[in-house]
Amino acid sequence: MLGVEIRHLAALEAVADLRSFAAAARRLGYSQSAVSQQIATLERAAGVRLLDRPVGTRRVTVTEAGERLLRHARRAADAMRAAEADLRALAEGEAGTLRVGTFPSAAVRLLPRVVRDFLARRPDVEIRLVEAAYDDELVRRLHAGEIELSFTRQTDDPSLASVHVVTDPYVLLAPAGAPLAGGGRPVRLREVGSLPLIAYRRPDDGVEPVLRARGIEPEVVFRTDESGAVQGLVAAGVGYAVVPRLTVDPADPATRVVEVAGIPPREIALAWHADRTLSPAARVFVEVVGDAAEQLARAESRS
Repeated sequence: MLGVEIRHLAALEAVADLRSFAAAARRLGYSQSAVSQQIATLERAAGVRLLDRPVGTRRVTVTEAGERLLRHARRAADAMRAAEADLRALAEGEAGTLRVGTFPSAAVRLLPRVVRDFLARRPDVEIRLVEAAYDDELVRRLHAGEIELSFTRQTDDPSLASVHVVTDPYVLLAPAGAPLAGGGRPVRLREVGSLPLIAYRRPDDGVEPVLRARGIEPEVVFRTDESGAVQGLVAAGVGYAVVPRLTVDPADPATRVVEVAGIPPREIALAWHADRTLSPAARVFVEVVGDAAEQLARAESRS
């Protein structure tokens, strides 16, 4: 039955409703022979006869097996009609929900102004956020159609379309009283490798693979993906952290941000599935994100 298509179930529903192959064909816009073939395919998949086809002018009747399958067929057809209505609403800009994927640093620094400006333009649309710590989960949700847009790292994945949002450099987060905090120069990777580091849960993320590629084995004293916990641990003197600038709370008096040389920045994009046509609400969101990114870039250049 997994090979059954919606059109086969729709044919069963139409024949059962109208008791006629000819009438069902007219409703569905098929030829009568096409409806007969769809019912035959469905019966082969089910392994039982679903309809009795009387000779002459008598009307078609549904067998007991056909009645049981018909209940499922009606639910499937109703679900597809509801999906069609949802898609039509999206195309016409009437849908009330926009699902957006994000990771924590984008949620903290980018989203507040984006949501404010978006709701000023589209107060009829509710934004529902889907948060994940890593890009692979967000990309999976984009492919599955669970979200329409997502903040993610810039990718060459041909199945995704995207717009660049912001360049996010990696920085060293140091305790305020540490000698490195007042050096006034970028820290080199060799120096980073000599520090006790607070790192991400995945060893292949952040600065660790960059250090190992240079033959430097990092000294990791704690692992967490929570940006607030990272900054708190650094403030408490547990260690240092190399993190994207967007993850840092600049108002924290107990930590200092130091530039790091030799680490490529994180390029953040807003992505969607390349085969999907963006809804009007999503298109507005893309525009608002672009405006917010420009404002953020100007603010970072002044700081």
